[in-house]
Parts: sequence; C-alpha cells; structure tokens
Amino acid sequence: MSLAKNIEFLSRFPSLNGFNGFGSYGLTTEDKLQSPLVEVTDFGSNPGELRMLAFAPENLQRTPALVVVLHGCGQTAAGYDLGAGWSSLAESYGFALLMPEQQRSNNAQGCFNWFNPEDIARDQGEACSIRQMIARMVSDHGIDPRRIFVTGLSAGGAMTSAMLATYPEVFAAGAIIAGLPFGVATNVREALSGMFQSPPRPAGELGDLVRNASEHKGPWPKLSVWHGSADRTVNPANANEIVKQWLDVHQLPLAPMSNADVDGYPREVWWDADGETIVESYTITDMAHGTPLGIADNDERYGAEGAFLIEAGISSSHHIASFFGLTERISLPRAPAEASKPVAKPIAAKPNVAKAVLAKPIPQPAPASPGKPDVATVLRPLATLQRPSETPEPPRRRSIDVGAVITRALTAAGLMK
Repeated sequence: MSLAKNIEFLSRFPSLNGFNGFGSYGLTTEDKLQSPLVEVTDFGSNPGELRMLAFAPENLQRTPALVVVLHGCGQTAAGYDLGAGWSSLAESYGFALLMPEQQRSNNAQGCFNWFNPEDIARDQGEACSIRQMIARMVSDHGIDPRRIFVTGLSAGGAMTSAMLATYPEVFAAGAIIAGLPFGVATNVREALSGMFQSPPRPAGELGDLVRNASEHKGPWPKLSVWHGSADRTVNPANANEIVKQWLDVHQLPLAPMSNADVDGYPREVWWDADGETIVESYTITDMAHGTPLGIADNDERYGAEGAFLIEAGISSSHHIASFFGLTERISLPRAPAEASKPVAKPIAAKPNVAKAVLAKPIPQPAPASPGKPDVATVLRPLATLQRPSETPEPPRRRSIDVGAVITRALTAAGLMK
C-alpha cells in the first residue's frame, strides 16, 4: 500500500487535540546515574544506521553467553538497561550484553522500524545491523555461538520476533515482551490493525511467515512470551498469536502441556520429546503496557520502575535469564588479561523520579533524510503509544477508540489540525 493511501486512511478519523505523543516522563537533570554500556563504532556496513552499545563485565566467563536487548519506543539503550536491570544481571552471572539503539534520524521517537520490510528482512536494514553487532561481539569477547539470545519490549519485542525469524540459526532462544508476531505488518494500516485488534490467523499461515524468512531448516530457537492482560497499547491477543506462530514452527500442539502460577501469575508451558521447555507464555494479570519488575528468585531486585517498567511482583528479566540458562553461576571467569577494553566512555543516563531513565520528551521530528519520507518517519513510532502516567491503571470495560489515538498522534506531529 502506498504512503498516500495510508495517510488517506488515517485522515478519515476525527481530530482530537491535546495529545503529545509519549508525553513527559518526569526526566530530571539531577541525580544522574551511570550506565556501564559503552559505544562501539566499527562493526560493519550498518545498513540500518543503528548505534551499538555493549557491556562486558569483569567476571566475563571464558566462553560467555551473549544477550541482545532491544528497547521500546521513546527509550534509549542506557535507559532501558537501568530500568530492566540487564547489566546488573550480566555482572551477577558473567555474560556479555549487547543493546542496539535506534537513532532519531531513522525514527523521530526512537522506535525500531519493526514493520518496514526493508528493515526486517535477512541481510537488510536494521536486522542486518544487529546481526553485524553480534558478529563483532563474538569476535571481541569469544562468545559461545551456541548461547546467543535476544529479548525486547514492545517495538523492541516486535523486532525480537524479526531477529528470531530472519536469523534463527544465530539464536538459541528469545523472549518477547508486549510485542507482535513476525510478518503480520508490512505497512501502517497492517501495523495498527495488529497493535489494536490483532486479528487471529491460522497457525500454519503464521508459521510460514517464519519459515519463509530464511532458508533455515532447524533447530529453531526456544521462546518466552510476556504480556500484560490490561495492555491497551498492544493488544494482549498478540501474545497468543506469537505463541501460535512458534508452536507451529516447532510442530507442537496448541494446548499447553502444563499450567501453573509463577509469582502469582499464570504460566503456560510446552516441551519437546526430551522434556525440554521450548515455548512458555506468561500473562501478567491486570498489568498495562511494559516490562514487569519485582524481586527475583535470588531475593535481588534488577532494574527500577519508570515508564514502560512496571512493578508487578515478578522479575521478568531474571526469569528470562533463567529461561536462557544463564542464572547458574559458572566458575572460572576469564583471566584479567583477556578482558576486553572499553572502546568509548560509558553512556550517561538521566533517571526519572523512580531513578530509571526510560524516555526523553519527544522533540518535533527532524526533516527526513533523502529517501525516507518525513511522514513515514512520524508514523513509525505509533508502535508503542503509551499513557504518560507511570502507574498502570486498572483495566476498564470499554473498547479502544483507535481513531482517536491515531489522530491525536498525527495532530501532535503536526500532520493534522
């Protein structure tokens, strides 16, 4: 569908004023926190024009694992790291961390372009840039190629779906938080439909989207899926569609093999013939759009509350690290002489009142670079619209006014009056 037709479709909705995109997240200039992430600038052709931020703790294991973490819209790599606690987990368990970051020149509100075909195809765009970053981490830190994992929130969750589908041979497992299935959107109309309505598709059709994304024949990555039942930004039905997609890829039945509560929330599990958990799905009851936080099984807290990071009594980051097999402490860290040297100064992050940096106030979009329509740049960030409030509201028994949400975003971006 052409961009003009997408705009015509969106413009049919009534205009409502006073909507300011992501809103203000209470950022302060005081009480700065320091992120351990450092920037790496030479990692390949970088066709997606992303930034590479990485962290290798001093206790990095001799053949360490690597976790790739993808932030959501309105967030930075350093901010999401501090909020979700991944660098703290890396220090606790001796694995390496890679956190790609979107640039505002690509997307005015810092979203990964998860439904642009040129950014989610193998060896193209942003997906290729992330793959090149992984190759650099493997080279620099001796990463175990059998223990590379990826996770992300919202737009980062949708991009996680894309990475697992386009490079399944690279990843042992992935975790998608409040994301969408791979391949369900190739333009604005389909993206909005998937976000707000998530129309059901046959399992075989969803599975084919993954199988056709590469020439890979298996084995396929394992998957952990997380979604709040009160998410009014990305319809919780997307979690079911993601699970359905990967159950078909793994040739597993739709009915869960196990149901149990974990930290008070329902978890469904599917395993293979050897009894290994292949797919799991957590439903965080009454939680809005974001990453659930809480005390981990080891009585530690990883991360801090903020926008898109919600206290829910369950540490999704720690549970995901456990699903990846990373929470068993391994002896024999690599010798100090082998430790990698930082290639840049640490990335400073500015926390909000909850001491977690999660998003900067969204500036007016800059003029698009050649070949990238300015309107499209504004429309892409619609992937993770969220109320400005940092405290999740209880679910309300009313339907979502999709038109109002879209028009408010366009009005704020200056595309409608």
